[in-house]
Amino acid sequence: MTDQPTKQKLWGGRFTGKTDPLMHAFNQSLKYDQRMHAADIRGSIAYAKALRRVGLLTEEEEVKMTQGLDAVGREWATGQFRPAPDDEDIHTANERRLSELIGPLGGKLHTGRSRNDQVATDMRLWLLGEVDDIQSSLKGLVRIMVERADKERDILLPGYTHLQGPLTIRQRGQPIRWSHFLLSHAFSFRNDLERLHQLIPRISVLPLGSGALAGNPFSIDREFLAKELGFASLAENSMWGVGDRDFIVEFLMWSSLTMIHMSRLAEDLIIYSTAEFGFVTLSDAYSTGSSMMPQKKNPDSLELLRGKSGRIFGDMAGFMMTLKGLPSTYNKDLQEDKEPLFDTVDNISASLKITEGVIATMEVHGEKMKQALTMDVLATDLADYLVRKGVPFRETHHVSGRAVALAEARKCQLNELSVEDYKGLHERFSDDVIEVFNFEASVERRSSIGGPSRKTLDRQIAVLRAALGQK
Repeated sequence: MTDQPTKQKLWGGRFTGKTDPLMHAFNQSLKYDQRMHAADIRGSIAYAKALRRVGLLTEEEEVKMTQGLDAVGREWATGQFRPAPDDEDIHTANERRLSELIGPLGGKLHTGRSRNDQVATDMRLWLLGEVDDIQSSLKGLVRIMVERADKERDILLPGYTHLQGPLTIRQRGQPIRWSHFLLSHAFSFRNDLERLHQLIPRISVLPLGSGALAGNPFSIDREFLAKELGFASLAENSMWGVGDRDFIVEFLMWSSLTMIHMSRLAEDLIIYSTAEFGFVTLSDAYSTGSSMMPQKKNPDSLELLRGKSGRIFGDMAGFMMTLKGLPSTYNKDLQEDKEPLFDTVDNISASLKITEGVIATMEVHGEKMKQALTMDVLATDLADYLVRKGVPFRETHHVSGRAVALAEARKCQLNELSVEDYKGLHERFSDDVIEVFNFEASVERRSSIGGPSRKTLDRQIAVLRAALGQK
C-alpha cells in the first residue's frame, strides 16, 4: 500500500513516502529557530497586507488572517503554543497553527512566498532587534568606563609594554593615569560601536518578495513591504536576496573583534587583580571561590570573557567554512546559519553586560598602584631633560641608560644618585635634574593629544561622550 503524501509539510505534495524519523529530526530546526516566532508573525502580517493590496485577499480575509496571526503570536508569548510533530521550522509551525485557527484561508498566506525569502526576512528582522539591545549594552559599557575615568583621574600607575610583572620591576615602562588605561579600552569599544552602526544598513535589506529565487509573480509591492517592516532598503536581485548571508558573516566578524577587545581588557584586569599586583579587586558578585583552596577568589567573570572570545570566533570560522562552497541562491546548508548566529548573539549580549558590571563594581587600589611606581619609569623623562638642554635624543637615550646602570650597580633608585653623579654622566646636567623625579609632573608633561595629562583626558572623555550622544 502506498503511503499518503505528507500534507502537513509545506513541500509534502511531491512526496508519497514517509520521511525517515531520523531524517525528520536531522532536518528539523524548530527547536532553535522558534526564537524568531515574533519576526515570522510580523513578516506574515505585512505579507497578508501586501496580498490584499494586489487583490489576492479581500479586506475581510486580511482582517481574519491578521487576527489569526496575532493569536498565534500571543500563544508563543504566553507559552501556550504547542508544536506538532510535523512542524519542521518556525514557518511551518506558525502556518499550521494559523490554519487550525482560521481554516483553509490560512493556506493563502504562502501565495507567491517561499520559505527561502521568508527565512531570510525573519533572520534580518530578528537580528535588527537584537542589534538594538547590543548597541545599548555597548554604550552602557563605554559610559561606565568614561564615568570611572572622569572620577579617578588622580590615580597614577606604571604603564607596561611587553608586560613584565612586579618581580621584574626594573622593566616597567612609563607612568600613566588609571583613567588613561580605562579610556584606552573604551576607545576600542567606541570603534566597535561605530562598526556596528555601519553594519545596520546591510542587515536592514528586505528579501521578502523574492520568492524561491526568481521573484514574485503577483506584482507584490515590495517597497510597501520594506516600509511596513521598517527595512532601510530591499534586495534588488531575488537570487541574491534568498541566498545572501553576508550580513550574518559580518555580524559574526564584528562580534569576534568586539569579544577580542573584551578579552584583552579581561586579561589586563586578571593580571592587575592578582596578589602580585593588587591594583584592583573584583566584586564578589563577579567572582567565585575554589572547591579546595579556601583563600582563593577567582576572577571567573573575566576568565569566561576571555574564553568566550574563542568560542565566538569559532562560530564565525565555522559558518564561513559552510558558506564558502555553496552554489547560488538557497541551499539547505544555510540552515546552519542560525545556531552560530544565535549562540553569538546570546554570548556577546551577556558578555557586554558582564563586562559593564565588572567595571562598575570593581575596587581600585590607588595606593597599591602608587607603590608600584619606581623611579626607573622616569628614565625616559631623564633623557627628555637633556633634550630640552639641546642634546640629541639618541645621545640622551644612551646617557639615561648609563644612569640606570649606575643606579642598579649601587642598588639605589635614580633619584638617589647625586647631582654630581649626573654631572659626571653628562655636562648638561645641573641642579634642576631633581625636578625630573616627579610622577605627576611626568604625566602632565605628556600633554599632546592622546596623552595622559589632565587636559588631554578632558578631550578624550569629551570625544567618547560625543560618540555616546552625551554632552
